[in-house]
Amino acid sequence: MSARIYSLNPIEGFVPVTLSGHRDAVIGAWYSKEQDRIYTVSKDGALFEWRHQLINPKSQDDDEDDDEESAMEVDDGPRRWSAVQRHFFLQDHAKVVCAAYHAGSGMIVVGFSNGVFGIWELPSFNNIHTLRYVKRYSILLNNSIRFRIIEKSTGAHFIYLNARTLSISQKKIDSVTINKTGEWLAFGASKLGQLLVWEWQSESYVLKQQGHFYDMNCLSYSSDGQSVVTGGDDGKVKVWNTVSGFCFVTFSEHSSRVTATEFAKNGQVVFSASLDGTVRAYDLVRYRNFRTFTSPTPVQFSSLAVDPSGEIVCAGSQNSFEIYVWSVQTGKLLDILAGHTAPISCLAFSPTSQCLASSSWDQTIRTWDVFGRGKSVESFQHQSEVLALAFRPDGKELCGSTLDGQLSFWDVENALQTNVIHGRGDISGGRKATDKITAENSTSGKHFNSLCYTADGSCIIGGGNSKYVCIYDIKANILVKKWQISKNLSFDGTLEFLNSKNMTEAGPMDLIDDDDFSDLEDRQDNALPGTKDLSKRNVRPDIRTKAVRFSPTGRSWAAASTEGLLIYSLDDTLMFDPFDLEIDITPETILETLDERDYLKALVMAFRLNERQYIQRCYEAIPPADVKLVARQLPTKYLERLLKFIASYLEDSPHLEFHLIWCTSLLISHGKYLKDHSGEFLTVFRGLQKGVGKMHEDLAKV
Repeated sequence: MSARIYSLNPIEGFVPVTLSGHRDAVIGAWYSKEQDRIYTVSKDGALFEWRHQLINPKSQDDDEDDDEESAMEVDDGPRRWSAVQRHFFLQDHAKVVCAAYHAGSGMIVVGFSNGVFGIWELPSFNNIHTLRYVKRYSILLNNSIRFRIIEKSTGAHFIYLNARTLSISQKKIDSVTINKTGEWLAFGASKLGQLLVWEWQSESYVLKQQGHFYDMNCLSYSSDGQSVVTGGDDGKVKVWNTVSGFCFVTFSEHSSRVTATEFAKNGQVVFSASLDGTVRAYDLVRYRNFRTFTSPTPVQFSSLAVDPSGEIVCAGSQNSFEIYVWSVQTGKLLDILAGHTAPISCLAFSPTSQCLASSSWDQTIRTWDVFGRGKSVESFQHQSEVLALAFRPDGKELCGSTLDGQLSFWDVENALQTNVIHGRGDISGGRKATDKITAENSTSGKHFNSLCYTADGSCIIGGGNSKYVCIYDIKANILVKKWQISKNLSFDGTLEFLNSKNMTEAGPMDLIDDDDFSDLEDRQDNALPGTKDLSKRNVRPDIRTKAVRFSPTGRSWAAASTEGLLIYSLDDTLMFDPFDLEIDITPETILETLDERDYLKALVMAFRLNERQYIQRCYEAIPPADVKLVARQLPTKYLERLLKFIASYLEDSPHLEFHLIWCTSLLISHGKYLKDHSGEFLTVFRGLQKGVGKMHEDLAKV
């Protein structure tokens, strides 16, 4: 309930000053632009203005007889900080939860616990804007609507008392800040996961973003890698742009938890499965739910798969142990595949054939011929419950994750197990506050809940109920990399070792309610008798990864975790990675070769040095008329590097036609080689497709 003034640099004889007088916790304290005033705001809605004044100032009567010279003299008597003004916001008993001050314009923004925010001008304390006001200077005489009139210097404001109050958010605003020019206000509401940027002069939104309320359960990449779709416990399906990181559309048709999401091959349709017993299809052109698939009897869908053509959608249930098959065009139920004896955990279509694979808690992976007469093709038996599966991009191998922490690899055509990776020790980590035993000896969370192959099929990535995400090299059977998705200590399971002093007779100190709910409105229980609000967290959320997916371009991967949607990406430009480097290849010799117009040799030398700036310089120096000749003579060992460079340079370069000439020339000149090695160049092709698609979208907008 007080503010203190300290000196940043040591001053002899300076004693820190305490500014006290508030009756509730102080939210913020700021200096004015001239630094002759200090403003403090407290939780109860009080704003104090402090000035550095003389302790015994002269009275006005004594100063009347003084001449102008004595009036201009500066009195160097003892001074102290004192409160000269006390202002109150008076917002219907709402508490102040955040405040920000802009010294340049003298503007203070205050957010209240009822979601209302206001802007005041200091030091005059004029109310510039409050979003609570609905209409001005208008009266509607009706018995159902009452009014309250507030007299101000600007005139009377009429407020609807029982009409819907407009506010920046329906929940408490936790954080607010102002940009440097004082035009934009940024608000954060943690209960809704909202980020709002508001331009107060035009009263319009600059940005409005909202994440999932609770946990994010699933994710899927679009075919070009530009979009990610996620589903959460709040029943919402969100589509995110991977470049900007913003959610551009939200579908809220589901009435229960979303368990699986998938993109169709063309990238314009999104499918989602939910525990409410429906599978829904969304159109990303008109942003609507155009198809809803249901089962004859109510079931809860726990998994989803869409065939490569986008004509068939399948969903597995966790209570009837059956797989339902629908036609996307008609919406009719085509078939029900029965055979599993336990809940179905995962479904996946082969990328190259019409084979459907399903994993279940009955310790088997089954493959189905959905389009043929024989339904069950093969059954792969495991030693424990199967939690996840994934097909290799060529469709010849699949991997299953079991409850005992193993990754089993199977040859699909011959139904033979080819490899086993024991990942139990790699995925385990973190001790929860309620665990009686150490993290090493704990069996919980030592398995993978989600799997995905890399674009070239050489590695596999997995995540589970721990803070780690692991990637393995399949041929070498080794752990390549292990990521820790979060170091946030507010999550349970982040620490490897617990401090014994935090253990009390009543249990772990972290689970004992502290003063987080110190506000009266937070402590009040407004629920009906006999009901329980399951959304209230009395314990800390566990750190976990619900789903991991590799981008089709192979340049990034994403994880749906307790922290939110995390995207990890490669950046080769920051890494010195020479290729066939020789002692006579230097930046000087590259530029000399370029000046001699030996374009092919200069380009090859730049690739050997692998410095992006010199690759770009040689690439752009080649005249368009010579591109076909250089592309035809380019050695095939440099083909992948050149295509990768063009794919990455497409996104931020203005040379549209020049890039297209290069792409066409390379594909025509080396078409047969690229076709024979299509598996190796799959990542490059998708990167080119992404770049050309983005270029096409930008031109369409123009």
